[in-house]
Amino acid sequence: MSDSPDPMQSLAGALPYLKRYDDQIIVVKYGGHAMGEEETALRFGRDIALLEQVGVNPVVVHGGGPQINAMLKRLNVKSTFVQGLRVTDAEMLDVVEMVLAGPVNKQVAESITRAGVIAVGISGKDGGLVRARRLTRTYRDPASNIEQVLDLGFVGEPESIDTRVLKLLIGADIVPVIAPVGVGSDGQTYNINADTVAGAIAGALGAERMLMLTDVPGVLGPDGELVPEMTIREVKAGIEAGWISGGMIPKVETCIYAVEKGVKGAVILDGRVPHAVLRELFTKAGAGTLIKA
Repeated sequence: MSDSPDPMQSLAGALPYLKRYDDQIIVVKYGGHAMGEEETALRFGRDIALLEQVGVNPVVVHGGGPQINAMLKRLNVKSTFVQGLRVTDAEMLDVVEMVLAGPVNKQVAESITRAGVIAVGISGKDGGLVRARRLTRTYRDPASNIEQVLDLGFVGEPESIDTRVLKLLIGADIVPVIAPVGVGSDGQTYNINADTVAGAIAGALGAERMLMLTDVPGVLGPDGELVPEMTIREVKAGIEAGWISGGMIPKVETCIYAVEKGVKGAVILDGRVPHAVLRELFTKAGAGTLIKA
């Protein structure tokens, strides 16, 4: 007898979840490292297309850090860092927008369209989708103990989200694919962290779920094991206790922001795992760490 899973049993197990997410908005943040090789990208496109085909309304927000780094190296544009954060000057901003709103955005949209569903690539500047403001960060100079303001150049954060263009696309059964570039009230373009844009858009749309595809399984507990579900209070306690640390902190903070803005739940999961999105949404076990109110 074959040990392979019974496809009918798998389908029966998925049916309750198909009903749960029917006509619901799912915002998927697709990270640069999770994009991986061509086959990984095509598999992601097929999974997003499947969501649309079974009645879910996916919205994709993508990053592109590795692709930006490759283009900066190719153009011999050097990065400047302040307190570990990359400064985006006018020259670098041109490269960032060119890469994110250009080839990366169109490749992601094309991978979904190739799978049989129409996807349209846009940036946060299109239709006034993401109104941005300059991101300000402060730090305390260890030598003088004086608080200083970091000048990160044209790095921004979402100030407001105009969902009209997204609702038009969703209503027409078109998958929006969004590059994380926004525009200020004065017309200035800003480079924005893709996680932050995904959280802001998910909140503005009242999404059922925000899925953050990364290169880690999710939040790991003090014992090193994956924590399948957490409340906002538990996340904050984990940060205070020190077992949520490093690069995981901004990820969980984005999830908290999204949930506080109205998203029913935000999930951190490993985008390199085959069909991670489908596993998370349509199986009882899920595939990452779900953060809820």
